[in-house]
Amino acid sequence: MNPIRKAVFPVAGLGTRFLPATKAMPKEMLPVVDKPLIQYAVEEAVKAGITDLVFITGKHKRAIEDHFDRIPELEAELEAKGKVELLNTLKGIIPDNVNCIYIRQPAPLGLGHAVLCAEPVVGNEPFAVLLADDLIDADVSVTQQLIQVAHAQGGSVLGTQEVPQAETKKYGIIAGDMCADRTMQVESIVEKPDPSVAPSRNAVVGRYILEPEIFEHLRHIGRGAGGEIQLTDGIAAMLKTRKVFGYNYEGTRYDCGSKEGFFKANIALGQKYHGLSVD
Repeated sequence: MNPIRKAVFPVAGLGTRFLPATKAMPKEMLPVVDKPLIQYAVEEAVKAGITDLVFITGKHKRAIEDHFDRIPELEAELEAKGKVELLNTLKGIIPDNVNCIYIRQPAPLGLGHAVLCAEPVVGNEPFAVLLADDLIDADVSVTQQLIQVAHAQGGSVLGTQEVPQAETKKYGIIAGDMCADRTMQVESIVEKPDPSVAPSRNAVVGRYILEPEIFEHLRHIGRGAGGEIQLTDGIAAMLKTRKVFGYNYEGTRYDCGSKEGFFKANIALGQKYHGLSVD
């Protein structure tokens, strides 16, 4: 497999579960302690060696572009006031060797469509997909873990975790045979199956390494559940001709698409990295 240099961040969603906070602010900009959600995902990708960050945006998402842009006036003011630590923090948000690319998703047609929007930039290369809603705290970048598996196995890799049987209806669920440590070769994938018919408890979370062949499948599968182009359906179609693996990553995931998960992430990361207390 070729080197993986590009990562796609689908950030066009409306974030309705966090209204009214997200009425004028992208949900990806909601802060977990002192950094917005999207920055955690970007930092994970950069640690994995990604150099091209492709953001699939929508209306009212300008704040994301502004966050990753330089603000010379603010930097000059911090420098003049001797606030060196804060200045270095700002300059370090995006390393100099990393590029930010923004593509507008013209209509809310689902995750698969958002990934398809990245094709003109990604081209014929394998690439990562990171969903900022899934904040994963790990000693080794989860994207880096998946890249290592992709190179070792020679195929696409889905980040997975075991979930309770009752929660299979919230996820894409995979089935297959274990082929290496924490690694399953996927034979089937089903989007949000009822617990009574779920083929396993191995759920796909918001991390993917995908071969470029996924684009051809996304173009031809048509609309699925909810009238949207589903990434899960594209992966299911790709299984017929390409190898796909599920990797049970090492790390702790916080579902920051829910208020409960977002609250837990703030408490856990505040205590772990900032010495904060809730007493």
